[in-house]
Amino acid sequence: MWLTSPCSKKLGGTIVGNTMEWYDVGVFGYLITTMGPVFLPEADPSTQSLFLLGTFAATFIARPLGGVIFGWLGDKVGRQKVLATTLMIMAASTFAVGLLPGYAQIGIWAAVLLVLLKVVQGFSTGGEYAGATTFVSEYAPDRRRGFFASFLDMGSYLGFALGAALVSVLQLTIGQGAMEEWGWRIPFLIAGPLGLIAVYFRSKIEESPQFQATLDAQEDLNKDAAKADVVASKGPVGIVKAYWRSLIVAMILVAAANTAGYALTSYMPTYLTESKGYDELHGTLLTIPVLVIMSLCIPLTGKLSDRIGRRPVLWIGAISTVVLSTPAFMLIGVGEIWSTLLGLSLIAFPVTFYVANLASALPAQFPTASRYGAMGIAYNFAVAIFGGTTPFIVAALIKATGNDMMPAYYLMATSAIGAVAIYFLKESASARCRARCPAWIPRLKPASLWPPRMKTR
Repeated sequence: MWLTSPCSKKLGGTIVGNTMEWYDVGVFGYLITTMGPVFLPEADPSTQSLFLLGTFAATFIARPLGGVIFGWLGDKVGRQKVLATTLMIMAASTFAVGLLPGYAQIGIWAAVLLVLLKVVQGFSTGGEYAGATTFVSEYAPDRRRGFFASFLDMGSYLGFALGAALVSVLQLTIGQGAMEEWGWRIPFLIAGPLGLIAVYFRSKIEESPQFQATLDAQEDLNKDAAKADVVASKGPVGIVKAYWRSLIVAMILVAAANTAGYALTSYMPTYLTESKGYDELHGTLLTIPVLVIMSLCIPLTGKLSDRIGRRPVLWIGAISTVVLSTPAFMLIGVGEIWSTLLGLSLIAFPVTFYVANLASALPAQFPTASRYGAMGIAYNFAVAIFGGTTPFIVAALIKATGNDMMPAYYLMATSAIGAVAIYFLKESASARCRARCPAWIPRLKPASLWPPRMKTR
């Protein structure tokens, strides 16, 4: 059974850590309307939300620097050490947010300290997802890489759901008044013990076998491997010079996927509360079942990509975003619980096809020695410019135009551009590891790709 295989145990440590990290990211998005009066009590609700959404965006602006530094370190000293470091920084900065005094205690400095802590959090997150995808893609069997790697993003969205569930329980039990006074701190403070649990799991995983093989080749001065660009790490500048085409394709694809993803997770509670009249509780609560169901479906689409290829599955994500975004936001605009859930489901459908393949498709575009660094650059620059700024951009567009359908148009535009990147993406579903694989992995034949090959007589 794959659940008890060495692969599953080692990948499980990475996935649990990733879940905890994205819980930390998600909690802030679900508490935006609650934290506004704490840090900017004299501003109107719209300005409060824009400030906190801008703070959320600042987190992602810091991610490229973290991606470059941690990516370079990950290619030099190993994936496992860097992943443990990013997790500790992330948990500590999130825990510190829960200890911050509010505007009533230290004035505007409360908002300044909040921004600084979120920047530190973003810096650490810059090395997290790129490292986790690199590690998982190198540990997974060739034929089942899409399936195994998809659990990473399943963990991410379960982390979001966990954060939403905790915020909802607090709102139900202590009320909105207590939430604004002290309850908002609890989800951030919980990040401390959650981080310790995740660090424990990560301490149990071994170094990526592909990275270890690369180190062995370096020690043996394997000239053939060096010529094949497998051994020598190029560093950030060398990566951009050598792989700029693949970096551009990866960045555009990440931008399209994360625009839809963050619209569903971090922005939707604010949208439902401010634009559609839901209270803070329902604005958060309605996203939970959608996130849970979507998370459970992600491994299925990952497995599908092993059968028909990464590109066909990504095509489904891009095309369905363009087709379904307008109906989705129209259904949300009806204002009924059933219509809102259906609209959220229509947004979640393409996100499932997008994110289930990023962790397997993108790392395969780069060689082992530069993979972590390349993923850190491609993923974090794209998320900083498009993904993490999505809540702020769509909120600003709605405020400027007065049109509640602007989020739909924004998602359609980014996915239309993403479709161009999919066209140039190299298919990697049947690609073998570029370095030595673990001994426990059976030598399986590559999965069939779409279209299926017809047998000839």
